[in-house]
Amino acid sequence: MYEIRKHKSEIRETYLEKRRSMDSNVKSEMDKKIASVIMASATYRYADTLLMYYAKDDEINLNELAWNAIKSGKKVAFPRTNPEDRSMTFNFVNDENDFELRNYGLYEPKEGLPTFEVTGQLQNNVICIIPAVVYDKRGFRVGYGGGYYDRYLSTFKGTKVGVEYYEYVIGNVPSGRFDLAVDVLITEKGIYPKKQ
Repeated sequence: MYEIRKHKSEIRETYLEKRRSMDSNVKSEMDKKIASVIMASATYRYADTLLMYYAKDDEINLNELAWNAIKSGKKVAFPRTNPEDRSMTFNFVNDENDFELRNYGLYEPKEGLPTFEVTGQLQNNVICIIPAVVYDKRGFRVGYGGGYYDRYLSTFKGTKVGVEYYEYVIGNVPSGRFDLAVDVLITEKGIYPKKQ
């Protein structure tokens, strides 16, 4: 287990450094392409609920996609974290006024907003868009090291959608027994054909 964590940490440091040095105009264009691939996908069209994330500066920014989804009648929720047990809930928002600056310098939904309930039943109409530092060709990820998504996804029964820049999809990332692969992996070049 220690070896897996160490290897993930090395991958994380290498690719975060690479991402921070990206040209902002190139990044912005790729972010827009990823958003349009998502919107053109059947997974998105048939979903009525989106679980999103509020992008940090070096993450793929899909905030515009969230506001467009709300305007088109979809329900959109963002994560609210609890550092004590590294858990999170997803709370529904209507616009940018529903956020406050909270843990880790992230914008999160304000307290008291309605929560998306994980039912334990299959929820085909719900997609969770999952950020990562890198993905591999099987859909496994190296995240930011907090373990929030790993905990949350262990009970999530909707469709798991990974988003990544094409050149950040690598051959193989170390995965343990609690790691879950995404169902769909999307890059600026389209839906990535995952290897089994």
